[in-house]
Amino acid sequence: MNQAEVSKLVSQLRIPAPSRLRKFRNPRGPEGRLDSLRKTVTALVKHERIELNFPRAHETRLYAERLISDAIRYGDCHKTTMEMADYWLMEKQLVHKLFKVLVPRYENYNISYTRLLKAPRPYPGHEIDKGVLELRGNPYPSLLPDTSSNKNLIHNVLLEEAKKAYRTRKYAEIAARIDAAESAVGLSKPEGVEEVADKWKPAQKNDELLNGGDENKNA
Repeated sequence: MNQAEVSKLVSQLRIPAPSRLRKFRNPRGPEGRLDSLRKTVTALVKHERIELNFPRAHETRLYAERLISDAIRYGDCHKTTMEMADYWLMEKQLVHKLFKVLVPRYENYNISYTRLLKAPRPYPGHEIDKGVLELRGNPYPSLLPDTSSNKNLIHNVLLEEAKKAYRTRKYAEIAARIDAAESAVGLSKPEGVEEVADKWKPAQKNDELLNGGDENKNA
């Protein structure tokens, strides 16, 4: 059996998976480790956003992705898939949510069904990396910053009005400086400008009279 045939039998994860599983300490051994992961997967499907230690969140994400992928691929009539859903979801009403809510939501997705983000580390506190694991399309507000430019947002409106007030104040200061500089220098009209203007006015009147007489003759 070649690689192409194997990929048809097993659903391919859309997230990178480590080659080795993490070693979580549990007094009950591997069984306790699986029970802890089952509780986390159940909480993720139920609440659609959970906060926990980052290593456990990353490990839980792998099982949640595989569970949703198989549910989309095989549906609720596949015996093995139903047994896997019954095993991982400790609250049995969530099996209905998996096939009737999450499968229609993700059946046309080309990306992963979950999102894992690093949470800020509390200070003072333990130096343990925290993470937020959530299902895509959940009803909660987005944790990612909105980088889109929307002029109608309240903070953009306030910033625009602040810019206008700043420009108006600066222009008023510049105009006051120009007026003060002109008054200090004492700018006035050059000598001879008024005499030339007085000489030009009679000539302009003569031209207007001549033009008016020509128009009367033509009329």
